[in-house]
Amino acid sequence: MKVLKTIIPVTILLSVLAIDYYNKFYKENTDFDEETIFLYVIEGDSLSFADSISKYLKSTKTFYKVAERLDYLKNKKTGRFKIKKGIGNNDIVRSLKFNNTPVTVTFNNQERIENLAGRISKQIYEDSLSLINSFKNEDFLMNNDLNEKNILSIFIPNSYNIYWDINPDDFRDKMLDEYKKFWNQDRSEKSKKLGLSKLEVISLASIVQIESRKIDERPRVAGLYINRLRDKMRLQADPTVIYTIKEYYKNFDTIIRRVLYRDLKLDSEFNTYKIKGLPPGPITMPDISAIDAVLNHEKHDYLFMVANPSNRGYHLFASDLTGHNRNKKAYIRWINSKGIYR
Repeated sequence: MKVLKTIIPVTILLSVLAIDYYNKFYKENTDFDEETIFLYVIEGDSLSFADSISKYLKSTKTFYKVAERLDYLKNKKTGRFKIKKGIGNNDIVRSLKFNNTPVTVTFNNQERIENLAGRISKQIYEDSLSLINSFKNEDFLMNNDLNEKNILSIFIPNSYNIYWDINPDDFRDKMLDEYKKFWNQDRSEKSKKLGLSKLEVISLASIVQIESRKIDERPRVAGLYINRLRDKMRLQADPTVIYTIKEYYKNFDTIIRRVLYRDLKLDSEFNTYKIKGLPPGPITMPDISAIDAVLNHEKHDYLFMVANPSNRGYHLFASDLTGHNRNKKAYIRWINSKGIYR
């Protein structure tokens, strides 16, 4: 009887311990309606972590006991962690250890490297200044035959799966790898056939990008500029003048709808009314359609173009000055009638 009396309390004690262990480790402890949530963890910021995770838990007390038991609190990792609805503390901690989930980083049409860094900093942990410093790192630029004027070229507009806590140098290096992948054998051979380097193709594509917003017209516009390069004519591309104006007055937020004759005289490496050939880097980030428009340009004899007043977004093309001047008069009459003087 004494043995039986001893066994019963031990059994009860074991049951209590088992229930307590289950409640702490495996009983559901999430408190949100979504199927999954993402918790952003910053290194060394325990207060921020506590505020963030407490919103999603039924019991912070049991979570912290389990987290300490599993040696998580002293070894927190930064990142964006997926936590599923309905799981217990054991699986929550495992999620915070192993479920670092990438974000989809997207960017396009950035005008300068500073704009790009600002766009990216809103999608990952790093701030824009850290990204700019990494992008403009002298050793990186020198080792890859780049400079501050053309560094924007290596960023191909697309969507990329990136870890939220990626450091600036790793992000930069990944973008360089993606740039190299973009220049496959087919594109590389077409670039060589044009007599242009990859960076020169990007610079020309940036002009085509701004010159025509119509994707179906871009190969024709690209062909025109290639004709001018071939004939050793200045490109005389208005988008480069607009970029020059913004650079000259240090105001890239200004909107310029009309280029004036005085603007054509501004001294700049980017002003193709003043320089021969291509500018030293892109005037914006060209998208893939603009790059491919250069590589697969339309073959024709056009050397001049002007906006088409009767078909907005498109251009009128001409092979000689006589035809161009006729088209230009029609455009000037139209722009004056709209009262656009700047």
